[in-house]
Amino acid sequence: MVADDAPAEIYLKLESLQPVGSFKLRGSGNAMALSDPALLADGVYTASAGNMAQGVAWNARRLGIPCRVVIPDTAPDTKTEAIQRLGAEAISLPFEEWWQVIVDHHLPGVPGLFIHPVSDPAVIAGNGTVGLEIIEDLPDVDTVLVPYGGGGLSCGIASAVKALKPGTRVFACEVETAAPLRASLERGAPTTIERTETFIDGIGGKSVLAEMWPLARTLLNGSLVVSVEAVVQALRLLILRNRIVAEGAGAASVAAATAGLAGGKKVVCVVSGGNLSRAALRSVLEGKIPSPR
Repeated sequence: MVADDAPAEIYLKLESLQPVGSFKLRGSGNAMALSDPALLADGVYTASAGNMAQGVAWNARRLGIPCRVVIPDTAPDTKTEAIQRLGAEAISLPFEEWWQVIVDHHLPGVPGLFIHPVSDPAVIAGNGTVGLEIIEDLPDVDTVLVPYGGGGLSCGIASAVKALKPGTRVFACEVETAAPLRASLERGAPTTIERTETFIDGIGGKSVLAEMWPLARTLLNGSLVVSVEAVVQALRLLILRNRIVAEGAGAASVAAATAGLAGGKKVVCVVSGGNLSRAALRSVLEGKIPSPR
């Protein structure tokens, strides 16, 4: 990565360049591939702020089956437009109700197989292929930084990386306006927090999912927390110096690395997604913090 006075040798794992602009193709595709075809007869659905929605919709279209997506009413237009473009039906709910779908693993009245965006073992395994590729491309990596939304990506990557190179550190990256993993690690148990809504919509849930806690606390080396301002600076660095468009969540890892939070050796930043809204992109280029919606 191009950066002046970088505190480490920083490399980028650009999941933002996937066909749907994020890593979510991996886990959703693996979950469908491993499912009994009979369970897919009525289609699939998921709950997502946007990226998993696109991953599930893209794979459903590839298989020729119906897809429905439960989204929070805070989801940016860029992501909802992409869901519709991929042929999926969007079901919008207030954030609290949407989060409950993730906790409950279903929404009554919606047909099809529910693919959990975070804790489905097949989804986590699919996400783990990112870690396999990191080790293949950079065997001597010291630290991997991964944005933390629900933990499916970071835990999947950590399981693969640590199986191949146990000494490699894998850190979750959170934003200070919503950092449930840090709070949970400090308390020693899954913790619900007060969250402040920001334009960084791909990470920053209200709690650590109970089913993900055992994995997160054993596989991850900790949580690195950055400010919203630092994420905006990281976005500008990616866009202006590296010609890479990332979304807020995807730039959290870069913000942590450039702040020196990961140390000074070989660091890989997983840029998890690139679905930044037009309005947010304009604000970032102007040096402003984008509005939440």
